[in-house]
Order: sequence, then C-alpha cells, then structure tokens
Amino acid sequence: MHISSPLRVFIVDDDPMMQEMLRDHISKNASFKVSAFSTGEECLKHVNENPDVIILDYYLNSKNLDAANGIEVLKAIKKYHPEIHVIFLSGQGRYGVAMQTIQRGAEHYVIKDDDAFAKIDKILSDIAS
Repeated sequence: MHISSPLRVFIVDDDPMMQEMLRDHISKNASFKVSAFSTGEECLKHVNENPDVIILDYYLNSKNLDAANGIEVLKAIKKYHPEIHVIFLSGQGRYGVAMQTIQRGAEHYVIKDDDAFAKIDKILSDIAS
C-alpha cells in the first residue's frame, strides 16, 4: 500500500477535549494532515477521502446512545476500506475489549493513559516510514 505524503489521519472521539488535544498534538508534525470527527457516522461519510490512518475511540456512543460504537465503525471501515490502518485509542482497559478490536481488524489498541500520545506518535511514525 502506498502511503500518501502527508499522512492523512482521521481522529474519531466523542470527547471534545480529547479530540482537540490529540488533533493539536498530531498536527504539530507537518508530515500529518489531521481531520477530526465526533461520531463514527460522521467519519464514515468522509472515509472516501482516503485517510491512511483512523484513530478510533471504543465508546463513541457515550454521549449519544444511538450512535455507532467503535466496533461497528471498525467493521464498516474494514468492509469497504481494508487498507486503512485503524488504531483504537480508548479508556477501556479490559483485555477482552482490546482482543475484540484486534480480531476485527484494528492494528493497534492504545489505552488512554499518560503514555498514550507517545505510543500514537510511534505507531504513526512506523506507518509513515
């Protein structure tokens, strides 16, 4: 798969503060072009813009219970765009949840902790190279 330059990164998180912090952090690197979405549905409307990477929250329906959760969004992404790298970034620390995302096609599962942004930086750097 050819990775575009700059790397196109979508962030999907329903927490506005987390979304903004992550977008600002990743955008500091000129090698990345970042778009952010509050819902999985919004992300899926834009997936034909060919992002290289989607950073996806597990609980996208914490504020709107009718919204799709991260697993549902992952299934839709992988069904139509299996080449897109998907990274889950979640506060959910249970092993079973992480395994479920990996089994469905996510490449990485990062827990929202003090090291999360450093882990995301490393993963994005590896994908870009």
